[in-house]
Amino acid sequence: MIYFHYPYLAVLLILPFLIRYFSKKRNFLYSALKVPFIKDFEKIEKNFQSSSLKLNSRSKFSISWLSVLIWLCLVASMMRPIKIDEPIRLSHEGRDILLICDISTSMLEDDFVFNTRRIKRIDAVRAVVSDFVKKRSDDRLGLILFGTRAYLQAPLTFDRQAVLDILSSMQAGMAGQSTAIGDAVALGLKVLKESQNEKKNKIIILLSDGENNDGQMNLAQAVALAKSEGVKVYTIAISPNISPRALFFGLQTQGADEKGLAQLAEATKGTYFKVASLNDLIKVYQKINMLEVNEAQENYIYPQTELYFIPLLVALILGFSAILYNILRRSENA
Repeated sequence: MIYFHYPYLAVLLILPFLIRYFSKKRNFLYSALKVPFIKDFEKIEKNFQSSSLKLNSRSKFSISWLSVLIWLCLVASMMRPIKIDEPIRLSHEGRDILLICDISTSMLEDDFVFNTRRIKRIDAVRAVVSDFVKKRSDDRLGLILFGTRAYLQAPLTFDRQAVLDILSSMQAGMAGQSTAIGDAVALGLKVLKESQNEKKNKIIILLSDGENNDGQMNLAQAVALAKSEGVKVYTIAISPNISPRALFFGLQTQGADEKGLAQLAEATKGTYFKVASLNDLIKVYQKINMLEVNEAQENYIYPQTELYFIPLLVALILGFSAILYNILRRSENA
């Protein structure tokens, strides 16, 4: 689409016609004056008429229209035509979201239900978190998996597929049998602190089904550190009902530290969630996705291309053509 930045300058198009009109009117008014040297003027007029006969009517018509086109191009250039191209989405300044998932051996419990079939906690988490990752197209995502030790599996990146590939291959017990929540949080805060995102759009989503029973940092220290860094932490405690298999064989594992996870979320102005089923887990990540809506999704720029130089260039070419034509004409008449 093309529009003019100064459309009101179009009134200049009639300026030459006004000048010509008033100049003719002025000549008409002064034509009634008595001139003492009338005979001399008559002689000059006859000479002028004889020289003017050398120009045919077609040449006069061409010169007249050439002048009109030059003026038209100059006015169009002064009106500053601009072409607006297709909108381009702005490079977003989304959030840095670090996913911290517990993959201790307790995640092998099959106390979640999908289509009347029992599935392991780790499989449910893999499916739900993967779906969450697919929806966060405007954020940098990172992934930390922890058990006895915490490991950064995916640094903050826009490559969602890389994060999805790691989620698809994670297995419970890969990082050890115990649970080091404090170390995982500390590692997450370190990763976010070293990120290039200067704005305070940094979030941790921590999921665990156990208590902090290993590692160098306890949960209270992790809470104080997260609060000082100003990073919002969403905590998810997986605390389902006891599975029949665990009840029958006496394999009941230690439950999640709901109190500690709730304190961590409260101290960082995040939200604590308790999950008892697969549906609960799905709803939690849907709610987080709604709470952290990306504000940069609807920002666009409209590229503009200045076109004033095109009519200006045409006017210059026509002007030089008119000058060249007059030079050639005078050389022929000489």
